[in-house]
Amino acid sequence: MSASQSNVSTTGGIGTDPTVPLNDGHRMPRVGLGVYKMTDEEAGAAVETALAAGYRGIDTAAMYDNEAGVGAGLRRSGVPRSEVFVATKVRFEDNGYDSTLRAFDDSVRKLGTDTVDLYLIHWPAPLRDRYVDAWRALIRLRDEGRARSIGVSNFHSDHLDRIIAETGVIPAVHQIELHPRFPQHRMRAYDANLGIITQAWSPLARGRLLDEPALVKIARARGVTPAQVVLRWHLENDVTVIPKSVNPKRIRENHDLFRFSLTASDHRVIADLETGERTGVDPNDRN
Repeated sequence: MSASQSNVSTTGGIGTDPTVPLNDGHRMPRVGLGVYKMTDEEAGAAVETALAAGYRGIDTAAMYDNEAGVGAGLRRSGVPRSEVFVATKVRFEDNGYDSTLRAFDDSVRKLGTDTVDLYLIHWPAPLRDRYVDAWRALIRLRDEGRARSIGVSNFHSDHLDRIIAETGVIPAVHQIELHPRFPQHRMRAYDANLGIITQAWSPLARGRLLDEPALVKIARARGVTPAQVVLRWHLENDVTVIPKSVNPKRIRENHDLFRFSLTASDHRVIADLETGERTGVDPNDRN
């Protein structure tokens, strides 16, 4: 990613840089566009809108079946490839050493690029017991320079313990479901202790939080939307985010998070929203 990306002013302890350092020496945007459940056409249009709005991070996955659309949107945007942090993921069905390498080749072919900035194991699928071999494949891809950074998604701490113990390599990023109703305190602390950046998928709980009265009240007081309040909450908790939207206005709003901050009182109110409720499945149940 280009080091020339302009800084933005901010408060709330985030600093002035819209990127965060990874444990491998690279940097990643704090806010990226997620494209889950978008068609190729929708993903391409969303990517163009997002890059025009200042996003420099795009997150897709093989299982989304829209990597070709993401690549097309990236090319149409006119933004140099070197300035965009592109992440994708291997399907859990393709976990394994050789199968992961083949899956990576397929992903970059669809994206239309030789490399990705972040490659992730999408799910550990522990009953299949192939995620350690998949991790070894990711290490090879990193060492060959084809994936600049590598990480995992939807792992429990025991899954992380195992890949680290068997390879000696700590992921740079851990992408998990995380939002005020499911704040993942223990997993965030585990990641932080190892220098792993936690990234939230479904940061808005699939939209289920947006009518929450407490969040609406905070948003009105700050002159922003409830979605912006929740996304800012993530950033102030050292969690990076990849909100998904196909709506151009919301795409722009979801990136406009650096002109306001939350108070300690706001954080206490948001903490009371915790229920432990997931919107997705437990990683041990995805096989």
